[in-house]
Amino acid sequence: MNDAIRYPAALLAEACQSRLVAADALPEDAAETVRALMHASCLGTDSHGVRLIGYYVDMLNNGGVNKRPLRRFEQTAPATGRLDADYGLAHASSYRAMNEAVALARHAGIGAVTVHHSTHYGAGGAYALAAAEQGFVSLVLSNSDPAVSLAGGRAPFHGTNPIAMGAPVRNRQPWLLDMATSSIPFNRVKLYRSLGLPLPPEVALNEEGHPTLDAMQARFLQPLGGMAYGHKGAALAGMVTILSAILAGADPDPVMISTAEAQKGLKPQNVGHIMVAFDPARFIGQEAFEAEMERYLDVLRNSPPAEADVPVCAPGDKEWEEASRRAELGIPVDPDTAQFLGL
Repeated sequence: MNDAIRYPAALLAEACQSRLVAADALPEDAAETVRALMHASCLGTDSHGVRLIGYYVDMLNNGGVNKRPLRRFEQTAPATGRLDADYGLAHASSYRAMNEAVALARHAGIGAVTVHHSTHYGAGGAYALAAAEQGFVSLVLSNSDPAVSLAGGRAPFHGTNPIAMGAPVRNRQPWLLDMATSSIPFNRVKLYRSLGLPLPPEVALNEEGHPTLDAMQARFLQPLGGMAYGHKGAALAGMVTILSAILAGADPDPVMISTAEAQKGLKPQNVGHIMVAFDPARFIGQEAFEAEMERYLDVLRNSPPAEADVPVCAPGDKEWEEASRRAELGIPVDPDTAQFLGL
């Protein structure tokens, strides 16, 4: 998005908040949604950033999400709990679930909270980071509606089923992983459509199940690993389905209604998440853990690169670098989203 117009983060956040509240979202739910969207946009994950604002407004206007959810948390054991999101905007539910997981971990050393009756929660890294910033190691998983083929398959079966993880580091930004188990997120296909760009090879399939570079012809995605090694991505997607959906009591990917149906308000999705927090103080110790993370990453970043001008990096390195750049230059926004926000 190098040619896109850039806007200050504060302006984008205000515009997104206004559109959500105008669609009758609770102000506090809107604020948590904006928090997650701005996390993605600030770190360069544009597919899950402010460009999703139109989708969430449609969901509010058409009944795809509950505008007045009554979220209920139940602690089921010293280290476990369940959160019923009541089909509301998922960002508020997800931040709350991670906060509950952290609270459990403070007492038990580990805390795991599943979420059911939820909806699309954006970038999982937002919730992993929320725990890492409090000194906890975090794991975040979510399923979604079918958009990814099985290895060798010609129809969608799993969702993009992202995996996110965060870990605190002494004197540094947290180590931060946020990846789909598909080749790319489907929201990236939509972004490429908006920008008129071709897709990378071996990431998407057309109606007949054949690889395509045309974003307009893409109907579903390939699992991580592509044509030759997609069995690995498909297996990881299955792992996410088991832990985030089946364990939570949400709909597994193959039977979940589509995002398009939910956006039209035909029926809300029942998406599942799981938030896990680990307290390093109960293992190696907080200071020792963060110091060892610092040492580990120093060794990693000093590993010899294959290309002298392309250094090796850890998960999150490029995102934190991009966040610094965007704090100075502004956040690029695609034309469709800018128009929707009235910018």
